[in-house]
Amino acid sequence: MGKKRQLICLVAAVAAAAILLTASAKKSGDVTELQIGVKYKPESCTLQAHKGDKIKVHYRGALTDGSVFDSSYDRGDPFEFTLGNGQVIKGWDQGLLGMCVGEKRKLKIPAKMGYGERGSPPKIPGGATLIFDTELIAVNGKTSGGAKAETDSEL
Repeated sequence: MGKKRQLICLVAAVAAAAILLTASAKKSGDVTELQIGVKYKPESCTLQAHKGDKIKVHYRGALTDGSVFDSSYDRGDPFEFTLGNGQVIKGWDQGLLGMCVGEKRKLKIPAKMGYGERGSPPKIPGGATLIFDTELIAVNGKTSGGAKAETDSEL
């Protein structure tokens, strides 16, 4: 009976640990799937981001504890890339699709769609859920209303 009792205690301990780990993950704000929250959407959506479009995005990236690891807002320089071509993390390639110029979204990106188990040292640890506040500034060089976005080139 001693071994049976030990086995029952071991099973109970493993179950309790699993419950604690699940509660800890939920408490810390980690997610297992991409979550997209629309924070602001313009009344008129004449310009949307599609796969293959060159887009300009302002963003603030943070960990679930609130610590900011990067911000284009702080630099005053939105990030430009081609959507859906793997130039950025998967959470961005999927989370920004269909976004309107002027729209603001909050993306909660699981590690598997971010930097994975390796992370991006020193600021992003392995297995980290990433939270991005994003704002679409331009699509293919155009801001809302069809106006051309300003460029840094000299005439």
